[in-house]
Amino acid sequence: MTTQELLKTVKAAAPALAEATTAQKNQALLAMAAALEANCDEILTANRRDVAAAQGHIAPVMIDRLALSRQRVLDMAEGVRQVAALPDPVGRVRRQVVRPNGMTIDQVGVAMGVVAIIYESRPNVTSDAAALALKAGSACVLRGGKEAFASSKAIVSAMQAGLETAGLPAELIGLVEDTTRNSATELMQAVGLVDLLIPRGGAGLIRAVTENAKVPCIQTGTGICHVYVDKAADLSMALRIVENAKTSRPSVCNAEEVLLVHEAVAAEFLPRLQKRLVDDRAADGKVPVELRLCPRAAEIIPGESAGELDFDTEFLDYILAVKVVDSLDEAIAHIAQHSTGHSEAIVTADEQAAARFTRLVDSAAVYVNCSTRFTDGGEFGLGCEMGISTQKLHARGPMGLEELCTYKYVIHGNGQVR
Repeated sequence: MTTQELLKTVKAAAPALAEATTAQKNQALLAMAAALEANCDEILTANRRDVAAAQGHIAPVMIDRLALSRQRVLDMAEGVRQVAALPDPVGRVRRQVVRPNGMTIDQVGVAMGVVAIIYESRPNVTSDAAALALKAGSACVLRGGKEAFASSKAIVSAMQAGLETAGLPAELIGLVEDTTRNSATELMQAVGLVDLLIPRGGAGLIRAVTENAKVPCIQTGTGICHVYVDKAADLSMALRIVENAKTSRPSVCNAEEVLLVHEAVAAEFLPRLQKRLVDDRAADGKVPVELRLCPRAAEIIPGESAGELDFDTEFLDYILAVKVVDSLDEAIAHIAQHSTGHSEAIVTADEQAAARFTRLVDSAAVYVNCSTRFTDGGEFGLGCEMGISTQKLHARGPMGLEELCTYKYVIHGNGQVR
């Protein structure tokens, strides 16, 4: 099926979902979750083919994003069940105004219609996106990366079977078979067939979509995330936070890429950091973090000299750019210049410093004394997520059900005229 044929098929199926009740949508989601579990072996077999084909072509940390295990498939199913348990935003009255003439004006949540998602080699996005779109009342068109195509196809087949079990059309979930750039361009230009386009991936994908899309789109994903260790920081806490933000899963968008350290604590903190992230990890057989240091940091600890672009790079790897700053305000200014607006953190015991940081740092998620790795729909209580929006309209931060809906005004009167 061509991409255009798929789009028309999904568009034609969408009205069936618009008529579905919350109970019917939840029944379909539970059936989709059960189908993922029932077809786990088939999904894992397809994923092994993808992983084998990708070896030597993508970085090891990207292989980790691509690879599925039985537990990851079970987690995908559980994520779908969590979406089923969430309140339905469709039909909810968000705001009500009663006018002096007696008219009642309700702002009511409604579905987007058809949501298209372009994403890279993360098979779990396939189930997350489909579940969220369905609960939010929209049909979805999924266009995954070529490295994960077999996995995505197996996942979609299972979910489509679940939909049919619940009495809804399988065509509410469509998988684009063409993994070349042509299909991505077709989605970007599918005026009248796509109501919202969401890209999830690296800077190149986001830039291509925002520059070429003729349909409404959301900027998501690119994360040059900062952690600032203030002069009033608990340094042991700071070490735990930096280690988690950088090493727990470096290939994801909420991983730390830049560390800023106040000069007052740099001489004590940086040697402890070098021991924790480099020496101790190497001794434990783990991948050590490559520290790319500004000149002032390089006077304190060994490491690579930071290049011109290192503070503007989403490494998605065991690499951390490190800069010593003179003040809180210099840290805030550095973030303003280099951040992509995703997630930033301050570690400090100074409440005034924390308040200034959260007030002046203009990112989707701003943390005080915790890791940037929490910027995630599940961690925020949204179920799974469609992506992390780094723009300001209409959604910002983790995109859950509310952000996948729009609204309309429904007005009731008894004969009023203007």
